[in-house]
Amino acid sequence: MKRLWTPAWIARHVAMVVLVVSFLGLGWWQVTRAAEGNSISWGYAIEWPVFAAFVVFVWWRELWHTVRSAADGPPAGGGEAGGGERAGGDVTAGTALSSGTPTGVRRPVRVARVPAAPAGAPEDADLAAYNRYLAWLNANPGARPGDFPG
Repeated sequence: MKRLWTPAWIARHVAMVVLVVSFLGLGWWQVTRAAEGNSISWGYAIEWPVFAAFVVFVWWRELWHTVRSAADGPPAGGGEAGGGERAGGDVTAGTALSSGTPTGVRRPVRVARVPAAPAGAPEDADLAAYNRYLAWLNANPGARPGDFPG
């Protein structure tokens, strides 16, 4: 529970309370205007509490995810130098690749397998050129596409 009392979370709690109170106050103001005869205010009188409910929903969802990730503990191999790659080399969802730190649930990414062309079929020249381009990009990860020599 200490995780929910960091400065960032305190700011979120305060923002949630301020927004909900403000939105409900604006809703009440629209109800009083509607009671005075402004018929369009009935729509706003419903809209503002919906906004307040949405703020509570987002706040609760973030709170739940934070508590749940704290209860699960750190993922196995969370800080390895691969930036979210497992032993098999598959990148996992929910991992910050640039920093190498996990950000949530780790699930393997499924890679679509394209069936090979039947034996004896003529090779498509455009496909072969594209595959050479992809192989070059894979071999030169810092290069820009415009640097391709072919």
